[in-house]
Amino acid sequence: MSGAKPAARPLLPVLDAATVEKIIYDGLPMATHSQFRVLEIAPGVARVCLPYQDWMVRPGGTVAGPVLMLATDTAMFAVVLAHIGDQVMAVTANININFLSRPKPVAVIAEGRILKLGRRLAMVEVLLYSEGDDTLVAHATGSYALPG
Repeated sequence: MSGAKPAARPLLPVLDAATVEKIIYDGLPMATHSQFRVLEIAPGVARVCLPYQDWMVRPGGTVAGPVLMLATDTAMFAVVLAHIGDQVMAVTANININFLSRPKPVAVIAEGRILKLGRRLAMVEVLLYSEGDDTLVAHATGSYALPG
């Protein structure tokens, strides 16, 4: 035996972007206030956008930290739902976020990536950007408790 591990199977989504967006809007009435959009679902990945609104800005003209946390949790929920199906009882267990640079007062783009999908827990990484800029404004990791 060579000792090499077999290649991991790709993590394939079971729901598309429109379906994930609808599940979130239908299941969480507060989601309508952020007016987020699910931009893309791909193997192990979900990209969401929180369109810019005046309420998002804090003193100093930058998007506030709680908005970045909202984008983070939305991306985490979207990527988890996309890969486990219509399971609205999947809930946030943990979020750890590091703010890296000042987000511009524009839409927030959050890309959630599944690090590990188990039977009871999903581990996710989220990269956050200001729309139109590839500078990372925040990095988060978190977990979702899965229904079972």
